[in-house]
Order: sequence, then structure tokens, then C-alpha cells
Amino acid sequence: MPISPYLAALRAKIGHDRVLIPAACAVIFNDRGETLLNRSADDGKWHTIGGTIDPREEPAAAAKREVKEETGLDVVVERIVSVYAGPYMKYRNGDEIDCVTIAFACRVTGGGEARPMDGEALEFAWFSHAALPDDLS
Repeated sequence: MPISPYLAALRAKIGHDRVLIPAACAVIFNDRGETLLNRSADDGKWHTIGGTIDPREEPAAAAKREVKEETGLDVVVERIVSVYAGPYMKYRNGDEIDCVTIAFACRVTGGGEARPMDGEALEFAWFSHAALPDDLS
């Protein structure tokens, strides 16, 4: 989903001004210790899978939801691996956001192979720690 109804309503009031947004991402590991990344349709860079946390949504539930929406995969959240500021993003339409992101270690429990589901990702690939892409954002 490109923008949540909550953010759309907020944008109607404040325009393109910068907003601080809570976000969740899934660092998905397979049995070989590789990490699943997506190449973003927005900027062509590799990213973890994630997005904004909706009002009254638990952060871990947001990570699971984002994975399902973007990849078709079902995951189980195992633990928090990081909390960090970022990314700062300016979208093509001029909207600006600063995120505070909670990263969760996850593992796939179903759904087959990751496939682009909502237009946000161009492709998915598994990367070993030693071979993470240079343009990882």
C-alpha cells in the first residue's frame, strides 16, 4: 500500500512537510543465515522489508503485515534486533518523512517464495552477510 489512510488524512492537513513516523522492518533470515532484501521501485536500492506502523498497531504486528503485503510471505517475529533513527525520505510527490524504525529478526513460516505483491518492490533476493549489496539503504 503506497500510503495509509491515516497518513493520507494527515497529509491533507499538513501538505508535504516533514513528519516523524514510527516504522517497523523485518530482517528475514533463512536456514543458511542469508537475509531477504527487496529492490525498491522508488529508488532502485536494496532495503529490508517494512513500513509505517498504523495507529494502535503493535510494532511486531506491523512488521508481519508489511512482509505479507509486500512479499506474500508469512513470518514469525523472533526478537528486536535494532531501534534506530532513519531513514529520512523525500518521495517523488514531495512528501518528507523521518522514521524511527524498530527492526525485528524474523523467519519465514509459509507463503512460498517472495514475490512483488503491491508495487513497492521490483524484486527480492537472499544475501549472505559477506555479500550484502553496496546500495543497501
